[in-house]
Amino acid sequence: MKPDFAPQALLDAVDGDTMLREVQDWAAINTGTANIAGLDRMAGVLADAFSVLPGEVELVDPAPVTAISAEGREFEKPHGRHMVLRVRPEAERRFVLTGHMDTVFPVDHSFQEVRWLDDDTINGPGTADMKGGLNVILHALKLFETTEGAARVGYDVMINSDEETGSLASRGLIEELARGKYAALTYEPSALPDGTLAHARGGTGNYSITITGRSAHAGRNPHEGRNAIVAASDLVLRIKTLEAEDITVNPAKIEGGSANNVVPDLAVLRFNIRPKSTEAMNRFDGELGVILRTIEADHEVGVHRHGGVTRPPKPVDAKAQALFDLVKECGAQLGQQIGWQPSGGVCDGNNIAATGVPVVDTMGVRGGAIHSPDEYMIVPSLRERAALSALVLAKLSTGDHL
Repeated sequence: MKPDFAPQALLDAVDGDTMLREVQDWAAINTGTANIAGLDRMAGVLADAFSVLPGEVELVDPAPVTAISAEGREFEKPHGRHMVLRVRPEAERRFVLTGHMDTVFPVDHSFQEVRWLDDDTINGPGTADMKGGLNVILHALKLFETTEGAARVGYDVMINSDEETGSLASRGLIEELARGKYAALTYEPSALPDGTLAHARGGTGNYSITITGRSAHAGRNPHEGRNAIVAASDLVLRIKTLEAEDITVNPAKIEGGSANNVVPDLAVLRFNIRPKSTEAMNRFDGELGVILRTIEADHEVGVHRHGGVTRPPKPVDAKAQALFDLVKECGAQLGQQIGWQPSGGVCDGNNIAATGVPVVDTMGVRGGAIHSPDEYMIVPSLRERAALSALVLAKLSTGDHL
């Protein structure tokens, strides 16, 4: 007979000591996005951990991803495998829960160890972003499986290896698993250490523009050259004019050039955009095409465009707001005060929302200083957030909340 899981009973059932021990073990494995060996080890650890749930675990190969080198050449970037767990795929109502195993700290980074800051706080790579969140997924689902409603619904869990670099090797997989789901939960750390959730999000896009000119002697025949650096500089000024209240443009780097006495024949411009709406995203894309053709004509150079929007903006529609309201209600029942605020950051929740599925994407642990050696996780939040997710899933398994 299933036990009666009132909110307090859910919290009491969470094994916080085991959660902490697992997070410490997982954080000790370096999983910088480029550390394929570390990611492969982590994927195996996660596959073993999630195999206790009543479904099938699969390690999925990454989709091919290309990038542009400083020499203007396109090359394929290696990525780690992604972990997918499918539970009760035949169920009529299903959810998707997502997280990432990669961190921003490469294998040779000095930040590799976990240490205690005080009785409630640990400092360590990925503890908040987001191995703590992955552990919350695992223990929330273990707890959810003990409730009455679990058998009526199904879910997929997707843990990718490349979120920190834009999820280019997993975007298709995320969208495939999200489509048709009743709701989605993503386990980025809370937007603020007090548990505040990220609400609406802007989008992001990364571009590499390769400009091919013609070299010449800077003194004897400069007029015969076509200066790629000058063309790239002109391009920077033109794309900055596309900034508006609903979009920012950040030219980040120009690579190329040669000796001072040579007209440079190659430049690579890299820039990022942050559109706040789909309209802004589409408007920029069209205007960029016009500018690139103008640069080609005015400077008599070749232009090759690589990249684009990787995460579309994430507005909050009525269904998504209903999911936020449910999370807040469940938090209140557990003694947790939960609010939300808009965020300029992006995550896989952007891609899930683009499929039309309501998502709350900061269901992970409380913590802060992510992407820095000061990253920390508030240890009691492991239990808090596991109980919160289990209660949300239990509510979603019955009734028509969305």
